[in-house]
Amino acid sequence: VQLQASGGGLVQAGGSLRLSCAASGLSFSNYIMGWFRQTPGKEREFVATIRWAGRSTDYAESVKGRFTISRDNAENTVYLQMNSLKPEDTAVYSCAAVRVLAYFRGFYYRESEYDYWGQGTLVTVSS
Repeated sequence: VQLQASGGGLVQAGGSLRLSCAASGLSFSNYIMGWFRQTPGKEREFVATIRWAGRSTDYAESVKGRFTISRDNAENTVYLQMNSLKPEDTAVYSCAAVRVLAYFRGFYYRESEYDYWGQGTLVTVSS
């Protein structure tokens, strides 16, 4: 299993970025996908998650209304559209995957609950 995140970069406050995470080696539609972020000296924190069907999502309070997670099961890719970026959004963003049964209707929010991780992509928001 491999998760490859991309799309990070430097952006001014108020700007937008779209992160992508390409998955391979797994049956993508059987997995809940998540985005997490981490800054130096802090624990990795949950950002957003999406169930396999793509219509059920959840977000950290700090990004609600600004970030949108989506997925393309045909392309095995999950996206994180980030708008109205703030300097406090600066972090390394990583995508993660956890396999679930078809009838599972919940979400996962903790790092330890995810099975696979991508390498991370750096997002820097300047003030």
